Amino acid sequence: MAEDIKTKIKNYRTAPFDSRFPNQNLTRNCWQNDMDFHRYEQAMTAKGGDASMCEWYRRVYKSLCPISWVSAWDDRWAEGTFPGKI
Repeated sequence: MAEDIKTKIKNYRTAPFDSRFPNQNLTRNCWQNDMDFHRYEQAMTAKGGDASMCEWYRRVYKSLCPISWVSAWDDRWAEGTFPGKI
């Protein structure tokens, strides 16, 4: 299964359809994929697992979200002031 995910990450072009967000407004989709990435990364790091599997979520939110949002969120994550709860 890990090889399957790594293959998907390697062949990634753009974010696939996500049935959780059927509308055209991608704001919630961006936010949720950013949160999913950081939750998954934190969980994998805590368990001593392979955090490279989290790369899927990072690629999705970076391809969907405006660059200004991504840089602002990354800055807030680094400062520890991001408003989302993990």
